[in-house]
Amino acid sequence: MSHSESLSAIGRRLLDRRRFLGTAGLSTTGLALASLLQADGLLADDARTVGGKAPIRPDVNPDRPYAPRNPHFEMPARQVLVIYCPGAVSHVDTFDHKPELTRLHGKKPPGLPAVTFEGPSGNIAKPFWEFRPQGESGKMVSDLLPHLGQQVDDFCFLHALTTDTSAHPQGENFMNTGFTMEGFPSFGAWVTYALGTENQELPAFVAINDPRGLARSGKNNFGNGFLPAAFQGTDFNAKNPPNNLNRPGSLTSAADRRTVELLQRLNARHLERFPGDADLAGRIASYELAGKMQTSVPDVMDLAGESKSTLEAYGVEGGSELRGSYARNCILARRLLEKGVRVVQLFNGSDPAGGNGITNWDSHANIAKTHAMQAEIMDQPTAALLADMKERGLMDNTLVVWATEFGRMPFLQANGTGRDHNPGAFTCFLTGAGVKRAFSYGESDEFGFKSVVDKTTVYDFNATILHLMGLDHERLTYYHNGLERRLTNVHGHVVHDVLA
Repeated sequence: MSHSESLSAIGRRLLDRRRFLGTAGLSTTGLALASLLQADGLLADDARTVGGKAPIRPDVNPDRPYAPRNPHFEMPARQVLVIYCPGAVSHVDTFDHKPELTRLHGKKPPGLPAVTFEGPSGNIAKPFWEFRPQGESGKMVSDLLPHLGQQVDDFCFLHALTTDTSAHPQGENFMNTGFTMEGFPSFGAWVTYALGTENQELPAFVAINDPRGLARSGKNNFGNGFLPAAFQGTDFNAKNPPNNLNRPGSLTSAADRRTVELLQRLNARHLERFPGDADLAGRIASYELAGKMQTSVPDVMDLAGESKSTLEAYGVEGGSELRGSYARNCILARRLLEKGVRVVQLFNGSDPAGGNGITNWDSHANIAKTHAMQAEIMDQPTAALLADMKERGLMDNTLVVWATEFGRMPFLQANGTGRDHNPGAFTCFLTGAGVKRAFSYGESDEFGFKSVVDKTTVYDFNATILHLMGLDHERLTYYHNGLERRLTNVHGHVVHDVLA
């Protein structure tokens, strides 16, 4: 049997001289055409985003991934604090005053759905707490949040937010990563990828989880996705410091130092052998940061130096144990920002067993009890944190974002005691560097059911936050799987009306 007979039909065609010469000729012609078009400037330009802009990919040195980098343009905000409330806070019971709910209490006007996320809907329900005018602006805020209500003159509310999903995991993903699916970088990862951090002895991005545990989407809320591993959030809280920080008692400080020096030399040699391996460089940088954290983290977590008046203002003592733990987390957040950490994400709520209003704000039943439980934990410490930051001048260069994944319905569920998920309208607020104060943007309808005036998507919300950090959401990209990926996908517009 000849060699040609042992080949497949496709293999024999490849040996055909006419086919070979024809393919070679076409290939050569294509190369020649490309060369001529390039010479005449008729080929496509360099990489462009979907909006036609040239992408800005930060020049990240793998050996120093956390080195500070310049923003795309100057804005007051240099750091950002995200206060995230998993479970969906009811906007119609907190910040979005709808007198029609009181007028129509117990009725079911036409046009409202018969079935929502968890089943049949009930009748319109007035707010479970009275709304009262607060501050010089007279902003209507419910009695559920009396401490935050006193600060409304510093807040910029967005009342016409909408989202693409009514499920908690996807809602958390969407708000925190820009996509409902998993595997995408979180907001904090994008910011630290773009800007690095000033403090080289603490993580660039810290996620302070609720004392009760992680939120529904877990570490995806502060993960790095396809960005280099160095930009994932480091999660710890006032109760649970990072693991393995303490030196074993059998190891002297001198021996520990010599070990670190040896590791540094070995790592440097390894990097010389593989200079283009960003993952290797990221791992080495993470280990080196971990070594520095052995001294920096215990210092920042030590609340012994906080005054009695500060501890009282935050509500560390005198309330529930959970409020005390969350209050300590709030103090930790302030101390991290003081040390120059670029992004701090503070969680109020977790989801170890489904939430159901007990561990987060997901109040499908007995909202009067469950929302009150979460508010007792969140209200005073959060308000004290914002007041403390303002007094210390941190608000001059820190943007604060208070957010949740969607809202709740203006009518009750069939059980008559809870409100279902509402992706059509919800409220978040901004405060601090770069935003207007005592300002409300957008409106939901008379029931708080749908956003109707200046409707704002999650893409718009994230685009605006990036803009306030001096970053162009259309140009901040990372090339992944053939696409210039970005936090806002191919959507989003900056809400300029909220900028100071």
